[in-house]
Amino acid sequence: MNTQDLAKLRSIVPEMRRVRHIHFVGIGGAGMGGIAEVLANEGYQISGSDLAPNPVTQQLSQLGATIYFNHRPENVRDASVVVVSSAISADNPEIVAAHEARIPVIRRAEMLAELMRFRHGIAIAGTHGKTTTTAMVSSIYAEAGLDPTFVNGGLVKAAGVHARLGHSRYLIAEADESDASFLHLQPMVAIVTNIEADHMDTYHGDFENLKQTFINFLHNLPFYGRAVMCVDDPV
Repeated sequence: MNTQDLAKLRSIVPEMRRVRHIHFVGIGGAGMGGIAEVLANEGYQISGSDLAPNPVTQQLSQLGATIYFNHRPENVRDASVVVVSSAISADNPEIVAAHEARIPVIRRAEMLAELMRFRHGIAIAGTHGKTTTTAMVSSIYAEAGLDPTFVNGGLVKAAGVHARLGHSRYLIAEADESDASFLHLQPMVAIVTNIEADHMDTYHGDFENLKQTFINFLHNLPFYGRAVMCVDDPV
């Protein structure tokens, strides 16, 4: 989606005109930075904060994003929405300031869901292998000439980046179950590599709760969607 496409989308969905400046708290993470990179390439004003520079923040700076290496209330000034990493606590001064200013605060997966809303989404979940599988699917689509948008939690070696804005209708994304926020996603295709006991604090130590959450994720598919499961996984 290029700048002209974004303008067209904003004309179709007038509410999106209100979103101009998007601020990311914890922008240096691969998942957060990947979404920020796609949005920067779509023409949004991007800012973000983290504790130290890394290749993700350097790449975003080159795209014109404003990066702060601190967490201060003034960093969210003029933001239309604040996107928060799951690693950030609720008492972070930027989150507190955003709430006081009545700026919407959303999770990473909620913003990813908005990116996916207007595309043919392919979401890859699972305890192990989802980053590798996301990279593989992204590379296959790219080699097939389908020019997908992708957002991965790790490097897609064939492209040399974690995320890229494509110009087709396809969006391929890693879906993170660590905080159950992947339930915000509504893809056309859902892939689950496997399910094992991990991040059990999120699921109150109940493996059945974890399994049910994956089932709920699959239920987000439309009736014409596709679920791809690992038949070798005993779960």
